[in-house]
Amino acid sequence: MHEEKAKVPWLLWPFWAIWRLVALIVGLTGRLVAVILGFGLMVVGVIISVTVIGMVIGIPLILIGVLLVIRGLF
Repeated sequence: MHEEKAKVPWLLWPFWAIWRLVALIVGLTGRLVAVILGFGLMVVGVIISVTVIGMVIGIPLILIGVLLVIRGLF
């Protein structure tokens, strides 16, 4: 598999890295499993975000879940 070296600005690097992680998960698990996993992460993130301290972990879980669902559907 041939991949180009992408020149990513350093300000956008964290978002690029998260998107690459999501793409790797979708590639390894498949689209349907990625969508189900994304919905599961969103539910767990919402449940954890009920407390203020839990929001530190819950909000990133929700965002990663949303990204997995988007990547899995499109």
